[in-house]
Amino acid sequence: MLHVKLGYTFTQTPSDKPQLENPLFDMLSAIHSTGSVAQAAQRLGLSYRHVWGAIKNWESTLGSELIVWERGKRARLSGFGEKLLFAEQRAKTRVMPQIENLVAEIEREFALAFDRGAHVVSVFASHDLALPRLKDFMAQQEKLHLDLQFRGSIECIEGLSRGECLLAGFHISEDRAPGTLTQKIFKQLLKPGKHKLINFLAREQGLMVSRGNPKNIRGVPDLVRPELRFVNRQPGSGTRVEIEQMLVQHGIAASSVNGYDQVEPNHLSVAAAIASGRADTGIGIRAAATQFGLDFIPLVREQYYFACLKDTLKEPSIVKLLELLARDEWRVLVADLPGYDPAAAGEVVSLRQALPWYSFRKPKPVKPEAAEA
Repeated sequence: MLHVKLGYTFTQTPSDKPQLENPLFDMLSAIHSTGSVAQAAQRLGLSYRHVWGAIKNWESTLGSELIVWERGKRARLSGFGEKLLFAEQRAKTRVMPQIENLVAEIEREFALAFDRGAHVVSVFASHDLALPRLKDFMAQQEKLHLDLQFRGSIECIEGLSRGECLLAGFHISEDRAPGTLTQKIFKQLLKPGKHKLINFLAREQGLMVSRGNPKNIRGVPDLVRPELRFVNRQPGSGTRVEIEQMLVQHGIAASSVNGYDQVEPNHLSVAAAIASGRADTGIGIRAAATQFGLDFIPLVREQYYFACLKDTLKEPSIVKLLELLARDEWRVLVADLPGYDPAAAGEVVSLRQALPWYSFRKPKPVKPEAAEA
């Protein structure tokens, strides 16, 4: 059995590359997508000889063939090579939020070590692909350190209530009608006059399916088909709330969905499970589907907010954050993320503006004499 050893290094500038890099999997992924060792080498900025030699060395170490290549034909991963690549992708996407939490914690301590006057903005947030970009943008533009901890939407707001963070990132669908599960859960967590909301961005949620949609999945009603394997999100996540709400709307019992108890911790791990063939469909954001080469069936539009205490808006670091979110540079930074809309980023809204159930009028009690009449 192979063993994994983790380490870290320092860089002067942020990198677009994900954490937990490994050259072998960069090469396997490039060969898998291009069908060519030469094109894979070109994509990675390496020589053909280097990639070929590295693959052969890894085959010797692992004791199994990684690529199948015949002259005049496209190079492809062997069965073992494909299995290895998808295993790495699934494992990495599951642990990535925890790894990013660890990196944030280490960076916060170093930021304080180098500059005791550094502004640190503590954020508990539901996992999102734009948040690491916001972290880098804040550091570059205003030297603000975003202490970013990824958690489920509900846990984030609970952490805000306990005073463990300045901002709580969460997302809810645009379906906010009276009596919805969204209303039931979030109304008890957020209080008018106490909390304010900051618009971060809007996103698309939908069903992710394999390229070409071989199972002919069209919408939520298809989830009851016994041959379909569904992959769910964990309880306490904003997406899980949306999934449960959609099932209620379509009159579908959770027990009738094959795989409902199989959960993944974030959008990317759901996409990885589908891309590797472990599941046929799951609900997540369009950007995650695109990253794994999946097709996407849109279901709902949702808004991602930062919740905070009303007085927090006066904090200098939060004033700077609002200014950064409103800049055109920020919109450019997320323009390549499919399904994202940052048009309202940085706008502060009240709970009554954003969540209509705070404005629902309660029916007046009927007076006894009126009832008798």
